[in-house]
Amino acid sequence: MIRYATREKTIVGLIFAAITVFIWGITFVSTKYLLRSFSPLEILIGRFMAAYIGLWLLRPRALHLARRRDEILFMLAGLSGITVYQFMENVAISFTSASNVSIIVSICPIFTAIIAQIFLKEKHLKPFFLLGFAIAITGIALVSFNGAVVLKVSPKGDLLALGAAISWGFYSLFVSKINALGLDSIQATRRMFFWALLFMLPLALYGLFKNDSASAAYIARDAAANAERWKNPLNWLNLLYLGWGASAFCFAAWNIACDRLGTVRATVGIYLIPVVTIIFAFFALGERISLMGAIGAALTIAGLFISEKEPRNTCDN
Repeated sequence: MIRYATREKTIVGLIFAAITVFIWGITFVSTKYLLRSFSPLEILIGRFMAAYIGLWLLRPRALHLARRRDEILFMLAGLSGITVYQFMENVAISFTSASNVSIIVSICPIFTAIIAQIFLKEKHLKPFFLLGFAIAITGIALVSFNGAVVLKVSPKGDLLALGAAISWGFYSLFVSKINALGLDSIQATRRMFFWALLFMLPLALYGLFKNDSASAAYIARDAAANAERWKNPLNWLNLLYLGWGASAFCFAAWNIACDRLGTVRATVGIYLIPVVTIIFAFFALGERISLMGAIGAALTIAGLFISEKEPRNTCDN
């Protein structure tokens, strides 16, 4: 009976992780479209404001914590996994190629494993995990380049992307501790979004007084320009997709996946996001998949399976 319950728990975790990775893998289309009309900061604030409101409508009850000090976990999760991670990733693309960002951010699992080993005393840095990581990153590089991009180092953008990957590792740590509290996942995710939006306020104030429309932190103040871009129904559709789908649903689903599988094991699924992206771009946008991209996808999937070759008692929390 215990074995059956564990298997059921794993299956639920894998389903939520797979759905989340799929949705996150195609968000680039929505973001790319919105960048025609909005700055990265405007998209970030709009996306998570929509997510916060959506989660309130879905679960219109306040979250009550047994211990006040647990609020710190939600503050740190909102800061690291949403405000810092999302903004640094968006800004990084302004300074370096999307391929570079995709590769660097995809090393999140190794930082998550290191942080879990240091702070949670979980033993994840074992031969199969490291071998799978190396194979998956090689595959991700091939997928990201897809036969068309040449690696070009851009220190500012690459360091921002690296910072985003490290930030996600700490977010995974805080999510692990929040999951241990046994709270409702929707209410817990909403509380993270609340703190994330508060941490975005200084950026928003800076953006309001920024006159450079090309800046990643720019926020338009012109009423006519705002009215014009909000007339476009596709802007609303893409923003709601990012807010309700990729943020409200996916962050809650990801927290469930981390709870069922363990933070490190779930985070390994991030390897597949570039693979989902390249496949979706092929079917939805008609973008070509080169031999390099196909080999990369196969290597990434192989790396994911190799990383999973761990003793079962190290995978579950």
